[in-house]
Amino acid sequence: MTEMKTAEDYQLAITNIDKELVKVEAEITKWKTIQRKLNEKKTSYKNSITKLKSDSLASVDWEGTSYEWSDDVKSTLENIFKIKSFRPKQLSAINSTLSGEHAIVVMPTGAGKSLCYQLPALLRPGLTVVVSPLISLMEDQIRSLTQKNIPAMLMGSTSSKEENQTALKTLIDDKTDIKLLYVTPERFAKSKRFMSNLQKCYAAGRLQRFAIDEVHCCSQWGHDFRPDYKFLGILSNMFPKVPILGLTGTATSHVLSDVQKILNITGCLVLKTTFNRPNLFYQILEKPATQEGCLDVLEKLLKYRYKDESGIIYAHSIKDCEDLAQGLRKRGLRVGCYHASLDADTRSKVHQKWHEKIYQAIVATVAFGMGIDKPDVRFVIHHSISKTMENYYQESGRAGRDGLRAECVTLYRMQDLFRVSTMVFSNNGHLEQLYGMIKYCLNIKLCRRQVIAEYFNENWGSTDCNYMCDVCIHPNKIIREIRLEEHIKNLATVIEKAEKKEINLTALKLLDAWFLKGPVNIRHDGPDPGLKISRLVGEDVIAYLLIKGYLVEDFHFTAMSTISYIKSGPNMEMIKDENFSLRMLVRRSSAFDLEEAAPCFVPACEEVFVEGKGRRKRNINDDQEQEKTSKSEAVAKKPRQAIEEKSKPGAAAKKPRQEAEEKSKPEVVARKPEQEAEKRKKQRLNDKPLASEVVSVDDDNDDFFW
Repeated sequence: MTEMKTAEDYQLAITNIDKELVKVEAEITKWKTIQRKLNEKKTSYKNSITKLKSDSLASVDWEGTSYEWSDDVKSTLENIFKIKSFRPKQLSAINSTLSGEHAIVVMPTGAGKSLCYQLPALLRPGLTVVVSPLISLMEDQIRSLTQKNIPAMLMGSTSSKEENQTALKTLIDDKTDIKLLYVTPERFAKSKRFMSNLQKCYAAGRLQRFAIDEVHCCSQWGHDFRPDYKFLGILSNMFPKVPILGLTGTATSHVLSDVQKILNITGCLVLKTTFNRPNLFYQILEKPATQEGCLDVLEKLLKYRYKDESGIIYAHSIKDCEDLAQGLRKRGLRVGCYHASLDADTRSKVHQKWHEKIYQAIVATVAFGMGIDKPDVRFVIHHSISKTMENYYQESGRAGRDGLRAECVTLYRMQDLFRVSTMVFSNNGHLEQLYGMIKYCLNIKLCRRQVIAEYFNENWGSTDCNYMCDVCIHPNKIIREIRLEEHIKNLATVIEKAEKKEINLTALKLLDAWFLKGPVNIRHDGPDPGLKISRLVGEDVIAYLLIKGYLVEDFHFTAMSTISYIKSGPNMEMIKDENFSLRMLVRRSSAFDLEEAAPCFVPACEEVFVEGKGRRKRNINDDQEQEKTSKSEAVAKKPRQAIEEKSKPGAAAKKPRQEAEEKSKPEVVARKPEQEAEKRKKQRLNDKPLASEVVSVDDDNDDFFW
């Protein structure tokens, strides 16, 4: 090597090395590209193998009754479980697991998932190990199995030391009559003795199958991820001859794919029943701004619409749960309170009182969740929105498990969006899932069932609803279209001014400035939006722009909490286009919500929105006020009722005696609950929109609202 003495010599050497490094980098890039393409091809071939296997399994007639065990299956169903026929996909699940195939079963709450592993467990010698996340659910199933004289055991934190020891011995006891052993997923990850005995059970040929309940908990993309579930991925490797049967009430295609990878059962049979629960009525109601207002709505629902019926009220937090329960008790309602901070004994007593109908309803957090075995739940009310559509589907699905009509009501207001977003934004994908829930709440065009079906990638038919949601039963309520071009530009101005003044805007501060309230120096120069839309509609507009990407949330941490501030989003640049256009549909007024919230209740005074005049109070029973505010009445009054009254012959000229009799009648504020509720429900089922009641919308454009 030539000796270098000057800086120029060293610099020249460095330059030459840089040239060599560039060549090496080019070679590395070249080989990395080749590596990437080979990996892509490898993945593609693996996916093809998986698809071929999956297609092959799906083509098998799993509903057949000519298997060697078919007679035993039928006999066990009728004689042991006292059931005459299978529900959809139950027989397919049973036949596939008895054939030794891995399978994942997706069935809604109450569709009979447990039968899919309980029945086959009785047909062959050996043990079925059932994995479940909830002790209470396992205890309920053990109790039910014991009543059927089916031997089963539980290993859990509530079991005594002696009971757990007996369960461990069951794994290696050839003479045991135990058919099902229930364990939590933590047992696999944290008990070496359990795993050792499980291996001995497998070696002896006595391990029949693994049934993994709530299998969506494996996936971080699922709505209820539990880290210990990921440990279950070792089962297919440690026990390769043992079929795995995963069961869940709800899972998207993404979650199902992730679960198969985690459990190492890609390409397994996937059995899905429809997500449609035809007996459930879905409804979104305007949530009052105050706690007292919320209590008013809940009181009317429980006292009139759901009188003497059992139900659940889901609240956002423990504090909300306790405050609502206390407020409803003060109003004479029989409600219990249930959340994770209560001790196990108290939770059990509350649960039992609800089962025995001592409590009409339980006000609960999501801790009151999986494993609720009460078929006659007639209503589920969400005081606040759920975090995801999966959560909502499971929580609302706890209603109507007996197949009879039940109702799922959600109280929605913009402020709840930000209460939840500050909790979930740090989790991958959870903010997007929350926005999916907001789309569901804001929607007033598409059938509620259609929105749910599309979320879960399920085909939806226009006859699937049968007037069992608030959108389909009142299509004529989709009345008013508003254009957002002016509004969005004014909002952009407010945000721009606030940024220049270094002022952080929460959604409520943004709303105030847009409606020309609050600090003058950040208000826009346009007209007051209150002349065209109500403040409540303004809240919906902000939420809509947020989920459409015109606005974004910017999260900041404080010592005590997380705060969501609103900034301009990536789509805000679109407003600079001279052809920019954006529109949305809004409800005509909140009077509809109040009336539908309590069909048996007639409010003495309701608030309506009059274009150009803002919100006004209208006395329903004041004939003079009705005559003076005919314009207001046209907005708040039912269109059909207005047309029918106008078309009645001689309606304007009543006989003097008839008028006197009508004036002497007392004003009716509260109708009789039972008869009136039933009457109104029948009227709504038969109600068809008149041509004059329907606003022309582009039905082919599904993005009209979204």
